[in-house]
Amino acid sequence: MVACSTAKKTTVLQNPQTAVIKPSEAIENTVIPKDTVSLNEQITQQANQQNQIDPNAPLSPEEQAKQLFTTGIHKEYDFAQAMHYDWRKPSYVMIHHTSQNSTAQTIRTFQLPHTKVSSHYVIGRDGRVVQMLNDYMRGWHAGRGKWGQITDMNSVSIGIELDNNGFDAFPEPQINALLTLLDTLKTRYTIPQLNFIGHSDFAPGRKDDPNVLFPWDKLAARGFGIWFNESYLMPAPATFNPIDALKLMGYDMKNQSAVIRAFKKKYVRTDLSPVLTDRDKAIIYDLYKKYY
Repeated sequence: MVACSTAKKTTVLQNPQTAVIKPSEAIENTVIPKDTVSLNEQITQQANQQNQIDPNAPLSPEEQAKQLFTTGIHKEYDFAQAMHYDWRKPSYVMIHHTSQNSTAQTIRTFQLPHTKVSSHYVIGRDGRVVQMLNDYMRGWHAGRGKWGQITDMNSVSIGIELDNNGFDAFPEPQINALLTLLDTLKTRYTIPQLNFIGHSDFAPGRKDDPNVLFPWDKLAARGFGIWFNESYLMPAPATFNPIDALKLMGYDMKNQSAVIRAFKKKYVRTDLSPVLTDRDKAIIYDLYKKYY
């Protein structure tokens, strides 16, 4: 489990205009912006009411909804309320990099009215996890794109932002914290292995995060997303159609060149041209056989 933040870290993340709530205060903290008061009061009331429920008594739909709401907050993480959201149940996880300079800057961005963007979690380079939306809230992180038949990814996904400028490697503490969080989310919401994707999968050509250094292979080894057999790749048969296979995986093939680049950035990493080589086709074929 990722260690809770120290007092020094909290000071770094906070400024007069940014509210970050420590895990112990995530439900009851009252020194927060006005636009988050009603939400946190609601959480407190629901938590108090939940404690008064007879565990042996049948729950009404309203009581079940209250319990779902309170279980969407993870007390082991810091909490900073984002302001842009709707409600839904998550079945996907989308991973981003922030393209900003610090965790504090990203938190501030998600708390400004005019930005119209938010995410459920922000993970710092040091492994600190800040939850910014209840898991059941609909964040505004995916934007325009398509994955399979899904065009409104915000309605079905949890967004996770990794503090990264778009070019640097992802430190081990950050990836370890991510793996811990993904394990919790996968277990809690029964999210299938295939449903852990990157922003560039959903919006190839428009988005390129997480960057080429992101360790998708390490995630797939833990059951979050997919990866190919690097030790033994069979040549794709002459009858194999890699474009159809990419479409089956979920890619929107309207911009075929952008999709190929996005795929190669994720799985090949060294060659980002829009042309599929024999090795690229072998990788697609291996993934097709293994997962589809």
